[in-house]
Amino acid sequence: MSMARIEDRGDRLVVWNLNAARRGALTPDYYAALQDALETAGRTKRIACVVLASEGGFFCAGGDLGVLATRAAQSEAERRGNIEKLHDLVRAIIGCPKPVIAAVEGGAAGAGLSLALACDVTVASDTARFTAAYVKAGLVPDAGLTHFLSALLPRALARRMVLLGEPVAADRLHALGALSELAPEGHAFEAAMALADRLAQGPSATQGAIKTLMNSAAQGDLMAQLDAERDAMARAQGTPEAAEGIAAFLDKRAPDFVALREMS
Repeated sequence: MSMARIEDRGDRLVVWNLNAARRGALTPDYYAALQDALETAGRTKRIACVVLASEGGFFCAGGDLGVLATRAAQSEAERRGNIEKLHDLVRAIIGCPKPVIAAVEGGAAGAGLSLALACDVTVASDTARFTAAYVKAGLVPDAGLTHFLSALLPRALARRMVLLGEPVAADRLHALGALSELAPEGHAFEAAMALADRLAQGPSATQGAIKTLMNSAAQGDLMAQLDAERDAMARAQGTPEAAEGIAAFLDKRAPDFVALREMS
């Protein structure tokens, strides 16, 4: 039985992690499904976003330690190759031209936390807990986690998470701005789908351009970002989405960006 499933809901794809028995630990099936969904979303105009969710009440426990225990027998080059497969998922989430939403129930740990924070929007249940306990297994963070935690959290908290492996509650991360939204326990997916509804009503190509700018802003300097924003705005001003958005504003009506996707 496959450990992952892609659900096509017309204007969005939902990628389900089905490894409930292992608290959503990462599997080859999930790697393949997530890569497929992100690539499909990127080339399919009707799809406005991708939602990541899990069955079983826990978003993702990260790498399967039973599998990781076998890695010592591999060469270091082989181990690098396996880690690159995980890093390719992070690159694919960030590089996807459509917004990616994580719906976190229960919690996220290790690489599962990396995947949740790599998403453009992270919704969590108010009882969820987030853990980077690599150190307890004698391992170091991967999948960009040191980057995400350093960018999103105060230095003291980020270092306690990675050096002591201490879990942090969702409400604290939300208060610090690391999570987009909190939902009552059992309702994270519902809240994520409501945000997907809002994204699906927006200008998809413009959202993609904004996502690219936000990514470059996090990685570059102000002078380079000014140039990137100049070029992106010059392109945006010539698009059908801009024409519709501006006309709707001037006409005092709601823009119909969905119709533009259906026409293209």
